[in-house]
Amino acid sequence: MAARTVLVVGGTGFVGRHVVAQLAAAGHRVVAPTRRRGNARELLLLPTVDVVEADVNEPAGLGRLARGADAVINLVGILNETDGATFARAHVELVRNVIAACGAAGVRRLLHMSALNADPAGPSRYLRSKGEGEAAIAASGLDWTIFQASVIFGREDSFLNLFARLVRAFPVVPLAGAKVRFQPVYVGDVAACFVAALDNEASIGRKYPMCGPKVYTLRELVRYVGEVTGAERPIIPLGGALATLQATALEFLPGKLMSRDNLASMQIDSVCDCDFPALFGVTPTALEAIAPEYLSPDAVKSRYDNYRTHGGR
Repeated sequence: MAARTVLVVGGTGFVGRHVVAQLAAAGHRVVAPTRRRGNARELLLLPTVDVVEADVNEPAGLGRLARGADAVINLVGILNETDGATFARAHVELVRNVIAACGAAGVRRLLHMSALNADPAGPSRYLRSKGEGEAAIAASGLDWTIFQASVIFGREDSFLNLFARLVRAFPVVPLAGAKVRFQPVYVGDVAACFVAALDNEASIGRKYPMCGPKVYTLRELVRYVGEVTGAERPIIPLGGALATLQATALEFLPGKLMSRDNLASMQIDSVCDCDFPALFGVTPTALEAIAPEYLSPDAVKSRYDNYRTHGGR
């Protein structure tokens, strides 16, 4: 694989850090924009990675970043809206700006992170905005590849770690969407597919659903997290009005643990109807092989001790 210069938009996020690290390991030069370089300390240590302070929502600045790049990877995504970040802005407007930046800089290759069930007519604003972003890319005329991931797990994920906090904090877990099915995929496998697709012409113009090897109900996942963390709790499934009431209440709490839009997304199971894409030579990793490394009591204690050491306590 020839070394490339790759602009990774969203490169300092959860998935982005893995993609950037694997690109660097493969010998590529990476440009990773961020609002604050201090938020990307681990990437600063990588010799072929240039972390630059920039606002990717500013079209002119994004265009300057794309100059000299051989490819652009867009990984920007949000699960909940805030006053300063909306689904439309993150998943549609930014995508259009990325397409325009590619066109202005003469960059043909574009890889994009979408979501399973993305659809302009989907049941939630999240899925509709993801679908609109996909449609813009498909109509762009660029050499694009789109990845549609189910929920992504790995250290510092916002999925299993959320349930770990809940089971540690509460004696009982009321659970909306308990019967909804998910097929979690490991972040390292997702990153490996992005890197493998970069120079693979067979992936151009294709969309790839991405799921792990096993399907779980949400209730099964929460129960598993309880077992791994040593904090098993009774789970009370909620449906109908009670589920909506819980989502509404959590939507207004700090950290927005859940929202009504999240609940709307769960009207559709997040599972794949096909095998993991064989084109990229990746065997999907089992959740049970990774989750204990960051959820078990020993793993949490190890991280806490590490924080204390570096904090001088």
